[in-house]
Amino acid sequence: GSGGIIGKGFLKGTQSYLEFLPEKHTDFIFTLFSEEFGFIGSVLLLLIYSIIIYRVIRIGALSRSYFAKLFCYSFGTSIFVYIVINMSMVLGLLPIVGSPLPIMSYGGSSMLATMIGFGIVMSAKTHSQQSIA
Repeated sequence: GSGGIIGKGFLKGTQSYLEFLPEKHTDFIFTLFSEEFGFIGSVLLLLIYSIIIYRVIRIGALSRSYFAKLFCYSFGTSIFVYIVINMSMVLGLLPIVGSPLPIMSYGGSSMLATMIGFGIVMSAKTHSQQSIA
């Protein structure tokens, strides 16, 4: 797109602020981000998401509780699926289904569920580090 390699700059996107995009703050947030921060910013965002998913699955692998393992694996997988669906939708590979981009998209229930999930993952990490006395 119009963002190029390094992007147009923060709040300087033309496609997003001239009302060419429907729902730019929820479903098409990756388009807005890519236009403003370019290809490099998009790759960095994918790298950050990859690190988050890796850490969630690693916490699950190191947990002693079966619930923590199952929850971390399924939560990491669900984040991955949401990211793939949203980015495929924005790139035109899938039809528009209204799937939010985790952590970035504006939306009450989606953001609440994601943050609760991260809280449970952090609790699993805390409880896996406690020594048994």
